[in-house]
Amino acid sequence: MGCLSEKVAIVTGSSRGLGRAIAWEFAEHGARVVVNYNQSKELAEALVKEIKDKGGEAIAVQASVASEDECGALIDAAIKEFGGLDILVNNAGINRDRTIRRMTGEEWREVIATDLNSVFYCTAAAVPHMIERGGGRIVNMASIIGQKGNVGQSNYAAAKAGIVGFSKSAAQELARFNITVNALCPGFIETEMVISLTDEVKEALLATVPLGRFGKPEEVAAITRFLVSEGDYVTGAQININGGMYMQ
Repeated sequence: MGCLSEKVAIVTGSSRGLGRAIAWEFAEHGARVVVNYNQSKELAEALVKEIKDKGGEAIAVQASVASEDECGALIDAAIKEFGGLDILVNNAGINRDRTIRRMTGEEWREVIATDLNSVFYCTAAAVPHMIERGGGRIVNMASIIGQKGNVGQSNYAAAKAGIVGFSKSAAQELARFNITVNALCPGFIETEMVISLTDEVKEALLATVPLGRFGKPEEVAAITRFLVSEGDYVTGAQININGGMYMQ
C-alpha cells in the first residue's frame, strides 16, 4: 500500500521524458495512472505494460491536449476506467524555437495551444470530478524559461509564464474545494531535448548551474509526488527545480 493507493492520476504527455518519470513515480506509490500521449502510442503502451508487470494499474489514452474536446475525452476516459479523478499533472508541451523576426503565426499558436491552452482545458474538465471526490491535486509544468525568458523561445516563455499565472489564480479559486494547484519550474533536466544538445552547448549550460549538473527526471517526479501526496498545505506556489540558477 503506497501513499497514493486508490488515487487516480492523469499525467498528460507521459509517454516519455518528465511525464513518463512522473507516471512511473505515481504508479510505484500505488496510484492508478492514465498515461496520455498524442503520437507516441508504442511508448505509452510500453509504459503501461511495465506498470502492470509490477502489479500496478494503468491505461494509455490518446488525446491531443491542444484540443478542448480531446481534453474532455481524456478526463472522461479516466472516469470511465477508474471511477473518479484525484490528481492531474498538466505536463504535455512542445517547443518551436525561432527568433521573433522569423517565427510564424502558426508556430506561435501551436506552442500556446499545446503548452498553455491545454492547462485550462484539462483543468476545467477535471475540476467538477475532483469536487465530487472531496478534493484534488493539480500540478502544472512550467519552466525556468517562463521566469527568465530565452532567445528564440518567446512563444515557449510566454506559455510557461502563463502557466504560473494560471496556477496562482486557480489555487485561489479552488482552495475552498480542497483542490491545490501548483506550478513546477524545472531548469535543465536530462530529457531528450537536453541530451541531444552538442557537448559545447551542454558545457555552456552547465556553467550557469551552481550545482554543476543537469537535473534528473526522477528528481522532478519525486517533488511532484510529494505535492500530490503530502503537500496538503502547499498551493499557489511556483517551485524551482533548477540546481540553484538565478532568474535574471
